[in-house]
Amino acid sequence: MAEIQSSRIVLASRPEGEPKPSDFRLERAPVAAPREGEVLLETLWLSLDPYMRGRMSAAKSYAAPVEIGSVMEGEVVARVIASRHADYSDGDLVLARSGWQSHSVQPASAVRRVPDAAEPISTALGVLGMPGLTAYVGLGNIGKPQPGETVVVAAATGPVGSAVGQIAKLRGARAVGIAGGATKVRALTEEFGFDAALDHRAPDFREKLAAACPDGIDVYFENVGGGVFDAVLPLLNTFARVPVCGLVAHYNDTAPPPGPDRVPGLMRAVLSKRLTLRGFIVYDFAADIPDFEREMTAWVRDGKVRYREDVVDGLENAPEAFIGLLKGDNFGKLVIHVAP
Repeated sequence: MAEIQSSRIVLASRPEGEPKPSDFRLERAPVAAPREGEVLLETLWLSLDPYMRGRMSAAKSYAAPVEIGSVMEGEVVARVIASRHADYSDGDLVLARSGWQSHSVQPASAVRRVPDAAEPISTALGVLGMPGLTAYVGLGNIGKPQPGETVVVAAATGPVGSAVGQIAKLRGARAVGIAGGATKVRALTEEFGFDAALDHRAPDFREKLAAACPDGIDVYFENVGGGVFDAVLPLLNTFARVPVCGLVAHYNDTAPPPGPDRVPGLMRAVLSKRLTLRGFIVYDFAADIPDFEREMTAWVRDGKVRYREDVVDGLENAPEAFIGLLKGDNFGKLVIHVAP
């Protein structure tokens, strides 16, 4: 077969604070033909997610960092264009963790078919993929909302947050969403069916949050941290549950926040209110994937769970889109359309 040139975006330098365009580099490199047991993939869609900021850092974490000069981490929907494995044929659509590049060779054991229910196929990276699964397992296994309880979620128009609120409603709970800006706040009630929605940028955000949760907060799905958590903490009820999914407000921090040490106050609340705060990584609950695929597919098909996608065309635009993601510029699941 003719040699294929892959476009790829590599980590050029480790960011100090907010990532900059110069921390990324667009390259072209030849792609070898697949060997026995491998498949050659053409990327169609690339998922951009906040966790990628952690992969740009050398700090110790639950996953290894991206090395300088290596392709940026990420999940894709790809088309098989050459297969050396009996389970895959040319034209098959698969999910792979091949990262920010247009073509790659992957072991067949490292890819899996895009579910038939994923229509459009980009939803396999969003509501029917890792973000949807994150909402489903974090809320179900840690939040455990009961009918009539109040569930609050930050970054609520994102792919995880919007699913959390809608699943909470399906479980009989009351959903309160927090987002940034009037357009997103309006969409939470009008589009996603939340019971109440708040703008964390509003000067009276704390007062409005308290008014929206007159019976306190039973479940807080944490995606953000920062000032939002500070406003939520006093409202948590006894035995409240806090699934900690992300802390995007702190991903670009270079030093601890200024001010007094607030850890003693947090721990006092944990003790006196008997709070459950549990961090989790989505695949801690891999055993729940079949239930998720069955329930979420039905909910999306029946219009009970809605979703939004924020589509950016062109792999070369991924760095700028990712930098904006960390600032909250996206509205919905951010995906890069790499190839038709």
